Amino acid sequence: MKRYLAIDIGASSGRHIVGWTENGKLMTEETYRFPNGVELLDGHLTWNIDSLLFHVREGIRLSKERFGAIESLSVDTWGVDYILMKGDEEVRPCYAYRDSRTEAVIPEVHGKIAFSELYRHTGIQFQPFNTVYQLYADKLAGRLEGVTDFLMMPEYLMYKLCGVKAHEYTNATTGGMVSAETGEYDPAIIEALGMPADLFCRLSQPGTVIGEYEGIKVVLCATHDTGSAVEGIPMEGEQPYISSGTWSLLGVKTPKPITNEASELANWSNEGGVGYNRYQKNIMGMWLINRLRDELCPGKPFGEIVHEAEESSFDETVDANAQCFLAPKSMKAAFDEALGLKPQSVGDYFRCAYRSLALSYMNAIQELQHNTGCHYDAIYIVGGGAKNQFLNALTEKASGKKVIALPIEATAIGNLIVQMKAD
Repeated sequence: MKRYLAIDIGASSGRHIVGWTENGKLMTEETYRFPNGVELLDGHLTWNIDSLLFHVREGIRLSKERFGAIESLSVDTWGVDYILMKGDEEVRPCYAYRDSRTEAVIPEVHGKIAFSELYRHTGIQFQPFNTVYQLYADKLAGRLEGVTDFLMMPEYLMYKLCGVKAHEYTNATTGGMVSAETGEYDPAIIEALGMPADLFCRLSQPGTVIGEYEGIKVVLCATHDTGSAVEGIPMEGEQPYISSGTWSLLGVKTPKPITNEASELANWSNEGGVGYNRYQKNIMGMWLINRLRDELCPGKPFGEIVHEAEESSFDETVDANAQCFLAPKSMKAAFDEALGLKPQSVGDYFRCAYRSLALSYMNAIQELQHNTGCHYDAIYIVGGGAKNQFLNALTEKASGKKVIALPIEATAIGNLIVQMKAD
């Protein structure tokens, strides 16, 4: 019986999940879980790539101890972030996407190539942390001098395992530099920004075998975690999905990118899928809940938090996607400043956050239907947020759509499915 290993790393935690088929059914078992998070270094938010690599290897070791032979493995993570390389040496630190270093360079980027032109080329929504802005900040800081490669986070981790530097399509699309028409890095953008053209290699599709680690094949899954999550949703027909984690990614599969003016104005993105386009929008997601919890009631079980939110009668809401919630020093203070009426209890804050997320989902669904010209009956929700029955109920009420919550490890399942197809 062949067994496959999905290494799925999010912004707050990572997990190793082994999968195999039994009587035609996909079976999974988690073998390792570890914490992750940004670290403050010299005033900047960074990722500890040495810690990540240690946990990746440790989880592989324990997976082999538990199951013996592993046929293949693959790594998926969040998008947009990367590691600069000079040969085999990393350029440190590895900045995290929530760091504010891009704010000053965004106007300069748009002065060289207007955002409307960027969107026409790539179909990628504006986010201040898109790879295109991060790389330009590196250029102005002199960090690109002598650089031979840049590797997106999961491809870097797989390179450290097998020694092969790969560039995977779905993850590359998150950064705002891949042509929506050709599916390769766009030379017009690279030239306009004066980037070193030799950094932007041809892209490989999910399912490509790139090397080997301790007798295990290393395979590119859809290395952007949302790309894998969408592959892992057992969906009937083409209905919207919400991949609910630190971010909530709400979207739908489309045959090709939609880059019209309405999509640009509503800030919708077109990211690569496994043989299709993911037309989707970033919503702030469980980041709001997790940060409020860290500040107001550290360690309190989420069941108690949800109960207090249900008991609250606080009806004020905020714009969950407002810039002030991206990386505030105090999430509580950010809510206080955004609200006209100040919450009086812990439950008030969480009720406000959950209702605000549900309204964001409602607004996004309405935009989605308008921009695609399609009517949808249901929303599939996967990821950690799918377990929250209160938020699911709020979403169903606000959107008028049937919510189908699947509290499964959809990202790991999608990762495994691509590996199995490749085999």
